[in-house]
Amino acid sequence: MANHLSAQKRARQTERRTVRNRANTSSLRSQLRDLREAIAKGDKAAAEQMYRKTVSVLDKAIQKGTLHEKTASRYKSRLSVRVSAMK
Repeated sequence: MANHLSAQKRARQTERRTVRNRANTSSLRSQLRDLREAIAKGDKAAAEQMYRKTVSVLDKAIQKGTLHEKTASRYKSRLSVRVSAMK
């Protein structure tokens, strides 16, 4: 347990940030899973709509510091290829 006031404050801040980051990561993973399921079902219209929403969620994750910019870019690129390849 933290003994100094500054260390106690840091512990409180860390707890708040952890909860926020966990929520952001969870929503991001859920969105990615939903898109991958839409791709697996083969519904191109739904997949394209989900792709746009997923890109938005990825961009928000970058802004919040949950995800690195290049990681999000890699996700977008790979998902775009999969959506484009659908019949």
